[in-house]
Amino acid sequence: MYSIIYFIVWIPCWFLFRVLLRWQVSGLENVPAGGAIIAPNHQSFWDIPLVGIALRQRRVHFMAKSELFQNPFFAWVIRTLLAFPVKRGAPDRSAIRHAIEKLQVGDLVTIFPEGTRSKTGILGAPEPGLSLIAAKADVPVVPVAISGTREIFSSACLFPQINIHFAEPILLGALQGSAAGAKVDVGIVVMEKISAVLAQNKEMKK
Repeated sequence: MYSIIYFIVWIPCWFLFRVLLRWQVSGLENVPAGGAIIAPNHQSFWDIPLVGIALRQRRVHFMAKSELFQNPFFAWVIRTLLAFPVKRGAPDRSAIRHAIEKLQVGDLVTIFPEGTRSKTGILGAPEPGLSLIAAKADVPVVPVAISGTREIFSSACLFPQINIHFAEPILLGALQGSAAGAKVDVGIVVMEKISAVLAQNKEMKK
């Protein structure tokens, strides 16, 4: 069933990204072969299929807000595509446990550090869940910089070029060691790396 739904949903999105939006995908070599957290900035609903298609050779799970699962049919579709719900506003032990289980069997789990879409395009502060899951699962975190998805089908630009870059993975142990044993917020480091990549991309377009 996964393959059927994937074909129905992802293939049209692939055509949109590859042909109409002329996507630029880079840094795939930075995605570890085993379990890892994929941590993109969040501008648009399109970020979800964009990540899924860019990593189409892997099983990629998505942590998604519980409100998306209220409609039974839509909930069935996104669950089939490996999304799982998380209740926002408080620690969701069930979602955390599910994410850790998938990471420990070698799958990828996508977690948006900001916890919600940016309405302005400005990067938001990270939620604490990312650091907690990364620490408990003991897996690398791959910062992912996405640009352009906020403008898709907008009045400003119907078909903007979109970019997605997978940065070098963050190893929690090495990060903590570099801070002389201090507790490090992985989410902050992730957002700093994403910000740096986006700034570099913007500079290159000038």
